[in-house]
Amino acid sequence: MKFNDNKKLILIKYGGNAMLNDELTEKILTNIIALNQSNYRAVLVHGGGPFIKDNLTMAGIESEFIGGHRKTTPEAMKYIEMSLKGEVNSKLVRIINKLGGRAVGLSGKDGKTALATKRYFVDEAGNEADLGQVGDLVDVDTTLLKLLLEKDYLPVVTSIAWSKEGVDYNVNADMFAGFLAGKLNADKFLLLTDVDGLMKDPQQPETLFRELKLSQLSDMEGSVIKGGMIPKTESCKVALELGAKSAIITNGTKPDFLKQAIDNDNFNQATKITL
Repeated sequence: MKFNDNKKLILIKYGGNAMLNDELTEKILTNIIALNQSNYRAVLVHGGGPFIKDNLTMAGIESEFIGGHRKTTPEAMKYIEMSLKGEVNSKLVRIINKLGGRAVGLSGKDGKTALATKRYFVDEAGNEADLGQVGDLVDVDTTLLKLLLEKDYLPVVTSIAWSKEGVDYNVNADMFAGFLAGKLNADKFLLLTDVDGLMKDPQQPETLFRELKLSQLSDMEGSVIKGGMIPKTESCKVALELGAKSAIITNGTKPDFLKQAIDNDNFNQATKITL
């Protein structure tokens, strides 16, 4: 994506338990606004797993997990969309605007921005399981996001996508963010998590990988890359292969890390991945 000035484009993925702390959320968003008002254009993508869990529990809807994926029935999808768009997205937009930014709340359905197809889980024996309204992105139309960015709005996008069949899909927020970062040709794709980055041993901060090439990740799968780091590194792979220039994983519970990871190429408390 090209603009008429020299501002760089960053896409930030924010989510998880850090969103439950209002003070921390304000600090993160303050830093994003500062970046957006200086030399950058920013897009913020978010999920909201803890909020979805709470709302499904309150609604008395039991979650069935298949291969680690929450099966999404039409009834569950209603509450997932209420959680992501009605609660989390609305809250982030409200805080950004209060702090002096100009946020616009969206889902991937708006403007037919994010197109998905139905996702199936296939086990090691090749058996296919229906996950309901869980989707994989197949395309992104950047038109609406570009219009907002050109007018210096800060798009806040949640990970719900549309389909040609008229079915809404819940998409993994990390993968959703990586796909958007790639299609927007983001200069930097920043994933905020609850650790400083990818480590050989999560119990030993000194084992943090500070710089990696995309080709190195495949050898780390199943050993270094496991658990919650699997979708994060996968989203970095998608982002870089689709056109993002770099991907950075850093600690979202330390708000100052965000600006340092963006501004300082030598910041050593993050994992930077490039082609």
